[in-house]
Amino acid sequence: MQASSPIVEMRGITISFPGVKALDGVDLRLFPGEVHTLMGENGAGKSTLIKALTGVYGIDSGRVVVAGSERRLSGTADAQAAGISTVYQEVNLCGNLTIGENVMLGHERRGRFGIDWKGTHAAASEVLARVGLGHLDPRTPLSTISLALQQLVAISRATVLDAKVLILDEPTSSLDADEVEGLFRVMRRLRDEGVAILFVSHFLDQVFAISDRLTVLRNGRLVGEHLTRDIDRAGLIAEMIGKDLQTLRSLDRERASRQVATGEPVYRATGIGRKGSLDATDVELRRGEVVGLAGLLGSGRTELARLLYGVDRPDTGSVTMDGAPVAISSPAKALKHRIAFSSENRRDEGIIRDLSVRENLVLAVQAKRGWARPLPRKEKDRIVAKYLTELNVRPADPDRPIRNLSGGNQQKILLGRWLATEPELLILDEPTRGSTWARRPRSRSRSRPSPTRASPSSSSPRSSKRWCGSATGSSCSRTTARSPSWRRDPT
Repeated sequence: MQASSPIVEMRGITISFPGVKALDGVDLRLFPGEVHTLMGENGAGKSTLIKALTGVYGIDSGRVVVAGSERRLSGTADAQAAGISTVYQEVNLCGNLTIGENVMLGHERRGRFGIDWKGTHAAASEVLARVGLGHLDPRTPLSTISLALQQLVAISRATVLDAKVLILDEPTSSLDADEVEGLFRVMRRLRDEGVAILFVSHFLDQVFAISDRLTVLRNGRLVGEHLTRDIDRAGLIAEMIGKDLQTLRSLDRERASRQVATGEPVYRATGIGRKGSLDATDVELRRGEVVGLAGLLGSGRTELARLLYGVDRPDTGSVTMDGAPVAISSPAKALKHRIAFSSENRRDEGIIRDLSVRENLVLAVQAKRGWARPLPRKEKDRIVAKYLTELNVRPADPDRPIRNLSGGNQQKILLGRWLATEPELLILDEPTRGSTWARRPRSRSRSRPSPTRASPSSSSPRSSKRWCGSATGSSCSRTTARSPSWRRDPT
């Protein structure tokens, strides 16, 4: 039940960066025993507001009140001391440590002669059990478990601090349906214990399933705060984008009239597989066709995408392009054959955090050209101007470090990087991860130039159906079906 007074209240928060006002007088209230979802398009200010609450960013003006007392949060240690814990969209764990060491980092059990590892592992097991990971051995190296499990480990670590406020920044982006439901059970348990949970998600089904209250931001300003029961999907989307839903209706009409490409495949992978990860699989793409690879986490979607690009080498199978055999044994050879690949792991295999937006955008074109032949500045400027505009990157500042962009805008830069290479085959693994629901139609239209065959991989059936002219399903590392997406349920 909601308490009468908020545990956290942010009043009139304003934050500016060079050339842009990221937040303009934003208010936020978090009540004990509530799941409060923060909504908004990419660049609306969600990440900035979270970083202000966690002490990562200083505020230009405004107040932060925690448990009735005004607090100056000048760092994450201040936020943790105030009872505020955060799990960010990109998992920040130590891959060289064990699961238990990550969970209990900084809170290890002590004995007479230093760390009591037996007691530390036992405590870690109890914490893991709270988030449904009681089956994991805390002595297991973190690097050996999946990204989805690492996300849950990060959430379990946040609960060690006995937080009054738990911030979950897109925690479900790498989880399958069962894991999402497991997370929701944990969130409900913590909510019932009186914890205030600030939840960020772009999945509307999840938002309405778990939220008690919603706050909507647009262009760095507060649009509204609502009890979830008092607003419907259409109203929420309208507040997020600031206009009616005609764009979405147009998308439905476009999908209904879409025709499946015909003719001989220009790209064909036959019997491609890798021992231990993917059984023999066939993939065909025709010119101008978008083929969706749909499947839950662990189904083989990502494994197939990595084989097609040469990140991993297949044990079996062959590949032809325009009827001629080709050997895609490395990403360099894939790029030579005009194949591009955007990984689902944006942080480790996508963006270069310390480089600027400009440098990240032109990286693949420069690699294709060769490092001994630097791109002329004029060509760099042309590429950057084109994709910052076409993909609606906000803020459109090419010299800004890419680490200072929201996750959704980082994803746009990655898409632009590969589109700039003018690929014949574009492989996109979870391309809408971290992307606002209302902006996804724009991304889809930009990634469908007629000469290109695109193969987006997604764990979201809705995304696959909206993107594709045809879809391939995978389950337990096997290809199970291929059919025109317009024949499927349009919801």
